[in-house]
Amino acid sequence: MLTPAIASITTGALTLGGQSVSVKSLAVASKDQLKLHLSADPAVRRRVEKAVAMVDQAIADNRQIYGVTTGFGGMADKSIPCELAASSQENLLSFLAAGAGDPLEARHTRAAMILRANVLLQGCSGARYELIERLITLVNADAIPVVRELGSIGASGDLVPLSVIARTIIGSNAMVELGGQSLMAREALLRLNLEPLSLRPKEGLALVNGTSFSSAIAAGAVYESQKLMSVAIGAHALMLRSLLALQAPFADFVHQKKPHPGQIWIAAAMKDLLSEGQAVTTDQAASVQDRYSLRCLPQYFGPIVEGIARVRSIVETEMNSVSDNPLVDTDAGDFHQSGNFLGQYIAVSMDELRRHIGLMAKHLDVQLATLVTPEFSRGLPPSLRGNDAKPYNMGLKGLQITANSIMPMLTWQANPITEHFPTHAEQYNQNINGLSWGSANLAWQSVKLFRQYLGTSLISAVQACDLRARGVAGHFDGRVMLGELGGDLYESVYRVLGVPLGKDKPLVFDDTDRWLEQDIESLKMDLENGDEIHAAVAVIDDSFEAEFCETS
Repeated sequence: MLTPAIASITTGALTLGGQSVSVKSLAVASKDQLKLHLSADPAVRRRVEKAVAMVDQAIADNRQIYGVTTGFGGMADKSIPCELAASSQENLLSFLAAGAGDPLEARHTRAAMILRANVLLQGCSGARYELIERLITLVNADAIPVVRELGSIGASGDLVPLSVIARTIIGSNAMVELGGQSLMAREALLRLNLEPLSLRPKEGLALVNGTSFSSAIAAGAVYESQKLMSVAIGAHALMLRSLLALQAPFADFVHQKKPHPGQIWIAAAMKDLLSEGQAVTTDQAASVQDRYSLRCLPQYFGPIVEGIARVRSIVETEMNSVSDNPLVDTDAGDFHQSGNFLGQYIAVSMDELRRHIGLMAKHLDVQLATLVTPEFSRGLPPSLRGNDAKPYNMGLKGLQITANSIMPMLTWQANPITEHFPTHAEQYNQNINGLSWGSANLAWQSVKLFRQYLGTSLISAVQACDLRARGVAGHFDGRVMLGELGGDLYESVYRVLGVPLGKDKPLVFDDTDRWLEQDIESLKMDLENGDEIHAAVAVIDDSFEAEFCETS
């Protein structure tokens, strides 16, 4: 069983001992390349060695154990003599050397190596402590195997991708990025003063049979989605202020009468965001109530908030689970041949995550359409045009077209993969599949697309604030419309784009003022690196963590 302790980041390092690792800890460690340490608790090493000894004894007793003294999958009826059990493990890695496609981002492979090491430390897999130490050594040296993006159906876990990490550990056929060079695994090990290793019985299966890689990608996707959700909430606040949205729909009384946790939380957040800045009255709004995209924001966004929290919880459970087959039960002295390797939880949760990303983009897209349309924007210029004196100024027309091109891609990617494409792999042994790998990778693609979409949203929101300020305060400094938090986000966009703050001009006055293509790229890169913009909305993310996440 998992211990109740939580692995935490201290002094720029992550200590692993088989205890639970949070999504946040894993994401920070793998992205920022924190140093890894193995627990100094001697009980951790003892339980690993106890499982290895149990495998050795089973070989000595000539016991029939799946994947150790039998073939694999649909060929499990083939007996493997005990003297060939170790060779069979190395052969397993050879026939799995079949990945395809472009290389994955190194942060995902790094995260998978961290998870695999931590799961093996639970002592249910029968892999030597030396293999775990080598995983840690490789990560700390930033010697990262080149893993291809295609090759797993999430059935016996992520066999093909994890086999690349396994071959790297022993110095077999795999490419490794080390010090800016692409090296064969054997050469990379030698540069780190490590000798090639031979596997012992069960160790090949212990390294490749599990959902650690799908879980690693899923953890990165849900962590980044959570942070982007905070940015989206901030962007909505800027847009609502620009549209002179009324605050009445966010009153506590309303949401206590429909007390979904996500709805209550988002209503409170928006109430705080809208409570400062230039006051808006019903007379200014010229309507007793707003359109649905403004008025129903808590009811629309609440399920997204709860959904992302639910997905994160599922991913955290999966990535800390032992998903080998067979499992080594050292207390009972038994081997459990079962199916923890099926990646269904990750697959379904990543299908759900993509749906929530698509819904966030869809909502922002409606707000953007409202901002650029004078009939609905309560007097903002057409397409948020800055300089009305030039009749050929068209404003953010091209930017909206780009946003409209991204949003349908995100909603299309929200379609599930899990139930639509059955596969019948490996002699019908894997006749039902999780498809976690494909679902997680699609989620990561959605994360990257959503960063681009948020770039267009932030430019539009800031431009709208500037133009509204002209109407209510006689100048172009949009901060007059905003409170402290909204002002922080507004200023962060100006900083990222390198534009001086002031009252004389909006973000885009003449169409030729800005190269919007480069602006979108700059904002996307900042969102990817977690710098200015994420810092500006960190209070929203922290509030979400405190309200919905059990671990941090």
